Amino acid sequence: MSKKVKHPEIEVALTGESGNAFAILGEVRRAMKKAKLPKEEQDQFMKEATSGNYDHLLETCMNWFTIN
Repeated sequence: MSKKVKHPEIEVALTGESGNAFAILGEVRRAMKKAKLPKEEQDQFMKEATSGNYDHLLETCMNWFTIN
């Protein structure tokens, strides 16, 4: 059973970010702002995404958005 993505309408291109967590967070933040996601949800994502290691960051991105 596949997990439901929270915001599948928001697409984030992470190809070529070379494993840099800060670059990934920057791309996601730009995509959230472009999609006009409420600040509370942006903050919630950032808190969740930065609460673990690099793998947790990637998993959180995949749970929240469509990743290209």
